[in-house]
Amino acid sequence: MQDTGIPNQASNPPAEAAVRAADPIIRAEKIEKYYAQPSQNRIQVISATDLAIVPGEILALLGPSGSGKSTMLRMLTGLSTPSAGQVYWHEKPIAGAEINVSIVFQSFALFPWLTVLENVEAPLQARGVNPEERRARSMKMLDTVGLDGFEGAYPKELSGGMRQRVGFARALVVEPEVLFMDEPFSALDVLTAENLRSELLELWANKAMPTKAIFLVTHNIEEAVLLADRIVVLGRNPGHIRTDFRVLLAQPRDRKSEPFTQLVDYIYKVLTRPDVAPAEAPEQQIRVRDQRQMHYQMLPHARPGGMAGLLELLLDKGGRDDIYRLADDLTFEIDDLLPIVDAAQLLGFLKIEEGDAAITESGTEFANSEILRQKELFRDAALANVLLLRQIRRALESKSDHTVPEDFFLDMLDEQFSEEECLHQMETAVTWGRYAELFDYDAGRRRFILPDAQEEEAAAAEEDE
Repeated sequence: MQDTGIPNQASNPPAEAAVRAADPIIRAEKIEKYYAQPSQNRIQVISATDLAIVPGEILALLGPSGSGKSTMLRMLTGLSTPSAGQVYWHEKPIAGAEINVSIVFQSFALFPWLTVLENVEAPLQARGVNPEERRARSMKMLDTVGLDGFEGAYPKELSGGMRQRVGFARALVVEPEVLFMDEPFSALDVLTAENLRSELLELWANKAMPTKAIFLVTHNIEEAVLLADRIVVLGRNPGHIRTDFRVLLAQPRDRKSEPFTQLVDYIYKVLTRPDVAPAEAPEQQIRVRDQRQMHYQMLPHARPGGMAGLLELLLDKGGRDDIYRLADDLTFEIDDLLPIVDAAQLLGFLKIEEGDAAITESGTEFANSEILRQKELFRDAALANVLLLRQIRRALESKSDHTVPEDFFLDMLDEQFSEEECLHQMETAVTWGRYAELFDYDAGRRRFILPDAQEEEAAAAEEDE
């Protein structure tokens, strides 16, 4: 299968503009693991590595046996101290921080002499939670994972899948900020493992899990592509990151789809060709989803005029050109051009194919239209593809006075973005919304206003005078 697509994470591809949505919960900075030898040599297990776990993300760590996957997990959770480098918990050294993580193990690791309920209560008891509260929390979590009615059973009475559900309940009952899973499905039969993966995704998508991020160690390539938002592949001798990229396919994912099989094939090649530098991660076709179920996209900081100019240039070049060659032709730095490319791609005006920017039918119409028609096309594309703009418009239409304070939307963005990025996102949203005439914005009062409502307000003020 031919290696095609966007650059991998190391080179910040266009798709990566939507990645760094929030500050990391856990950040590893040049961590290493090695063991000293009497001969003054040392056995290097993991070379200097940077890695971050961010909110709202399932991160899968893949690698061959001996690449240090479990060692990496232990260092990130604070169970093992790096030989060099530092792990930070919310930017504080993990050794001195109050961390909140849980681990689900490959072996079920249940106490055979305790009931299901007592197994789930165990970590709460260790934290000194009173009996009434720990029972209530444990019963709620057992119900969440589908074990209501089995609280009095012992592990030996349960199937493998049910025992692993107990493991999940025990890990989640402490409401960890990060849930670590060390090959949690590998000891199960194929059908049970598949069922548990689906249930895990459902809990995650419905926010029924009291956790902000998941770190999954696995050796199963398909499992990683099925579950993960981001995949890191390790090499060995010593362990090091071979590739680190986002999975952009919408959930639920189809194993038989071409983008899925391309990703699986790409990871397989990275794992089986340790002496060959990894190629670029394959391009992934993103299906349109109901954005009521999505997180906010990170809006690229680009202006409508810049997008229009880019599309006109592409038309002059036959509708398609290599992104990096286009940047050279324009004497742009690639980092200056990529936000414009990302914005046009987000709105459906162009698509990325094998490293080329290819204008779409709607992009062609936008580039060829007069300014008023461009605004109409931009408005339609923005409402169809940008959740934040659609929410602002609907809120304005539903309010009796047709005005909404900016802080209302900043509070929602704050759940996903840093404070600084929230302001950047709002600035871009205001620029796009004003251009599309979706709303007006009163900077003095920091309020959004429906355009017609502003005219009515002005007319009423004139009458009062």
